[in-house]
Amino acid sequence: MRKSIYIAAVLGLAYLLSYVSEPSDGALVSPAPASSSEQVMQAYENRQSDVQVRGQGTVLKVLADDTKGSRHQKFILRIAEGRTLLVAHNIDLAPRIPQLREGDLVGFNGEYEWNNRGGVLHWTHHDPGNKHADGWLTHNGKTYQ
Repeated sequence: MRKSIYIAAVLGLAYLLSYVSEPSDGALVSPAPASSSEQVMQAYENRQSDVQVRGQGTVLKVLADDTKGSRHQKFILRIAEGRTLLVAHNIDLAPRIPQLREGDLVGFNGEYEWNNRGGVLHWTHHDPGNKHADGWLTHNGKTYQ
């Protein structure tokens, strides 16, 4: 009986510690998935869109900015199992990640949109209308939102 109470307490504490993470604004957010691409992989396999996902990946390629309409910094992340993810980071609403290079590690929290090439991540910024979950990107210890 004592052993099972101890195990339950340890598991509960581990869960609570994994739940607390602070982006630069100090708001509490839910934990990252067990694997950094688990949510993205599930959304891709289920052809889901409008899904809030969180994880990290390695920059595979830095693309030219999209300057039509709202400006977006664009790059491709390699996430687990060879899957890639296009990031479209709105630089009219959030700071650009300076000096982003291939091989850099980038953390993300944003909205996933399915496509047959791996999907697109957007809403990686604060929503000025407070109607959408705030997203963010992290690079070299700094949060961009």
